[in-house]
Amino acid sequence: MNWMILAQAAAPAAPSAAPENPLGALSTFLLPIGFMLVIFYILLIRPQKKQEKARKDMINALKKNDKVVTIGGIHGIVANVRDKDVTLKIDESGDVRIRVSRSAVSRVITKDADDEE
Repeated sequence: MNWMILAQAAAPAAPSAAPENPLGALSTFLLPIGFMLVIFYILLIRPQKKQEKARKDMINALKKNDKVVTIGGIHGIVANVRDKDVTLKIDESGDVRIRVSRSAVSRVITKDADDEE
């Protein structure tokens, strides 16, 4: 009799039949994926949209006598601004002019940037 009691005491307890959460596995999978998407948005998408907005604002703010550089590296002064294109004076006397698309303007040279060059 004592033998049976000792055998029962030494035997491991039967696992409880607690129901497993069906969303547990799904949440452990989706939580890291969601975290990575948030990090991806913060590090890549938001700065790119901010940069794109700044470029669009710069192109829309072009006006006569702005010093600009095109994406091809041509330095000039804005002579005329139209809806889709800009006319640039590219020589000192103002005789040579070229017409480029607004999207071809890479940057506007400000007084501070002009002093550094």
